[in-house]
Amino acid sequence: MPELDPQPRDEQGHGYVDFLASEKLSVGLSVWPAGSVDRQQPHGEDEVYYIISGRGFIRVADEDRAVKAGSLVFVAAHVEHRFHDIEEDLRVLVFWAPPHRPVHHS
Repeated sequence: MPELDPQPRDEQGHGYVDFLASEKLSVGLSVWPAGSVDRQQPHGEDEVYYIISGRGFIRVADEDRAVKAGSLVFVAAHVEHRFHDIEEDLRVLVFWAPPHRPVHHS
């Protein structure tokens, strides 16, 4: 998956790209550079994060946990969550069910 480079990136360097979708599931790649701020809001879909590489922390509801390569994190729909204290660039597979519906801002 090293050839995937999510573009465009926001001012913090975060990027996301969907690369697989079916009726019941979608999968994407998300990146957060070391030191960046994760500004995501709760989603309407359940998510599973699989950390491909990097180190940091994720807060899900009121629980903080360290993440590193190989970590797996479940986030239920509508639950507050965000990565923080990102020590090494995070590359994260994101599994969405039902499929992710990107929000387009005008």
